[in-house]
Amino acid sequence: MNLQLHSNLSTGIDMSGNSLPFAGITRFHTKRLREVYRSAGWPFQDTVEIELIAAGLLERTSEPSGHDKVRVTANGIACLAQSIQKNRQNRSPHELLVDRIAQTMLRDGRIVWTSLSLRAKLPSEPETPNRWKICKPDVFSIRHTSVANYLEPIVHEIKVSRADLLGDLKSKDKRDSYLDVGGQCWYVLGCDSKGRPIGQENDVPPECGVMIAEPDRLHVARNAAKRSARELPFAIWMALAKATPVNCGDVESENSFGQSELTEQ
Repeated sequence: MNLQLHSNLSTGIDMSGNSLPFAGITRFHTKRLREVYRSAGWPFQDTVEIELIAAGLLERTSEPSGHDKVRVTANGIACLAQSIQKNRQNRSPHELLVDRIAQTMLRDGRIVWTSLSLRAKLPSEPETPNRWKICKPDVFSIRHTSVANYLEPIVHEIKVSRADLLGDLKSKDKRDSYLDVGGQCWYVLGCDSKGRPIGQENDVPPECGVMIAEPDRLHVARNAAKRSARELPFAIWMALAKATPVNCGDVESENSFGQSELTEQ
């Protein structure tokens, strides 16, 4: 049964390889499919659920306890897979690598944020003893702990272009801002269209770690130096409180790499 919500029409492939019409499926519908897929299947009993059931993407089930639940059908899985593929095709190499690092940190049990704007203190200079800079790390993460001195904040800066990498490395203030907000700072270097890394560990100053994002793994070319533990400044706590951490259950943002992806030299 087709779902006529809008005039747009997208098609998917069912479990038998047949073409399926998914008419008018919006991001609200795919979000609900993801929520049901991750949950115990308790029904929402709202219009979105009605539309998904009518489209054959959800189905109601009866439990021995007498409670009704919903579950994602095979067509719903195909719709989700199509949504993931479309999302990946629309994302830039930089966004994909940011997501890959974020998911790796999540699998390590860390709390992760992207696109933060943090106030960092720079090393003082004779004429300007109090120097500050707003830095925007691609990936910022802390350990999942209740002990402030065990947070171990880490910054990952993602580079997929050699020109961007070299331009970034010219700014010592930018690098110092990363080191101020993170106990460790890593540069994650992507590969060019021929599969060659855009840089090597010798390109990056020694105070920062270097990862090479190869197609099937994250290769640690040089470990980041660990700095002495300290409590996060109040300004950073406020920035984290106002931001939303990356959701480890977001199907559209997960990649296909396993837990053994991160390897050391």
